[in-house]
Amino acid sequence: MVGALFKSKKGQTNRPLVLAAVMLAMFMGAIEATIVSTAMPAIVADLGGFTLYSWVFSAYLLMNAITVLIYGKLSDLFGRKPILFFGIVVFLIGSILCGFATSMESLIIFRLIQGFGAGAVTPIATTIVGDIYPGEERAKVQGYLASVWGISAVTGPAVGGLLVQYVSWKFVFWLNIPLGILSLIGIGIFLHEKVEKKKHEIDYIGAFLLTISVSSLMLLLVEGGGRWSWDSWQIISLLILFSITISLFVYQERRAIEPVMPFNIWKERSIFVANITSLTTGIILIGISSFLPTFVQGVMEQTPIVAGFTLTTMSIGWPIASVISGKMILTLGYRKSLLIGGFALVIGSVVFVTMTASLGPLWAALGSFIIGLGMGITSTAFIVSIQSTVGWEQRGIATAANMFMRNLGNTIGAALLGGIINNRLSHFLKENAGNSTEKLTVDSANLLLKENERSHLSEAGRELLQEGLTQSLHWVYYVVLMFALLSLVLISFIPKKEQGST
Repeated sequence: MVGALFKSKKGQTNRPLVLAAVMLAMFMGAIEATIVSTAMPAIVADLGGFTLYSWVFSAYLLMNAITVLIYGKLSDLFGRKPILFFGIVVFLIGSILCGFATSMESLIIFRLIQGFGAGAVTPIATTIVGDIYPGEERAKVQGYLASVWGISAVTGPAVGGLLVQYVSWKFVFWLNIPLGILSLIGIGIFLHEKVEKKKHEIDYIGAFLLTISVSSLMLLLVEGGGRWSWDSWQIISLLILFSITISLFVYQERRAIEPVMPFNIWKERSIFVANITSLTTGIILIGISSFLPTFVQGVMEQTPIVAGFTLTTMSIGWPIASVISGKMILTLGYRKSLLIGGFALVIGSVVFVTMTASLGPLWAALGSFIIGLGMGITSTAFIVSIQSTVGWEQRGIATAANMFMRNLGNTIGAALLGGIINNRLSHFLKENAGNSTEKLTVDSANLLLKENERSHLSEAGRELLQEGLTQSLHWVYYVVLMFALLSLVLISFIPKKEQGST
């Protein structure tokens, strides 16, 4: 069996210190999500290109989604340590370049590099913890690991807001550098593994088909109804390309010796439900974290620090729920714990659907907190359930498959919801063009995101843009609510009889 043997003797793996290094690596990846969301209004105000807003997230998430399965498979074949090292180094290179971006287009390219490295960080870090801790300790430790997403975002939005307001948005990317270096040192010194080397066949064809299918789907969702009409030749061509490549991908995976996506693990109902639900919760997460700062700054006219605070509350709820989830699993079981998390996601989504400028940032913060509770419970329970269902030889790819579905949900969500906001705002401005003397477009939303530029707008123009942005974002939150309800329905199909720990 291909594997790694972890021991606690001198010269071999030191579990507490490896856990600390792994959590630091995950902290680096997690803080990236929230800190960039907080900085995006300032980035757009500086670089321009509001229509490319969602691509800053989509580019990162696309590469993350594509590479996560490949890294998961490679870690099973060649060991966790070298693959995680490679991912962190590439991530840091991308982070450095992002800080030097001079246009939205260059930032998107550098985010692709960042995402290429990020695909290795979370799944392999999570798998390492599953390897070095036995089943009876896994729920507790994975709860701590999942809480990193919350803890990082407690500081992420606040630090992001401070950096944007008092230094420069460039430092939200450069903040990763010391974190990544410390993680590399810790993993390099304290993680030791012995890997049984065998000849393997890497599924390059499957990886290529996966890249083309996901890329075509994302482009279709982002540009459909905006730059390209739904019945245009471009959209129809992308739909055909996606249909062909995803069909070929499924065929390839069924015949490949070492498939990128081994479908046999999906035969376990608990894994199937966990993965599909992770896709829907990924859409929910990106819908809240990507667009909430825009609403708080552009419509509520609050500072970046206040916008960061509204996301921070999600991160307060997340670690609390993650730690509680580990204990809930042992007392209530996976299914009941997940149902509680699913209800929290629905309630939080309802809060956002009813959000208005007059309710203020505290209402937005409440919705974020409740969503954080739901994400903390579900993410921890899913990972522990999956890692307890499969043996070591499939743990890397099973964990990566779940991360892939979450990342795919993020990618689809960023593209779909970005397309919705562009489409609805464009439609609103065209319908109400006569209500302002200024010629307003979707890119005019840039003007709402900085106080000095907002003040140059006429009162009618500012109110028109804010009303359009409010209505457009409510469309986004209705879609988020729909996916929260779907997540709850999916969770109800989790088997009542729990799998034993492995």
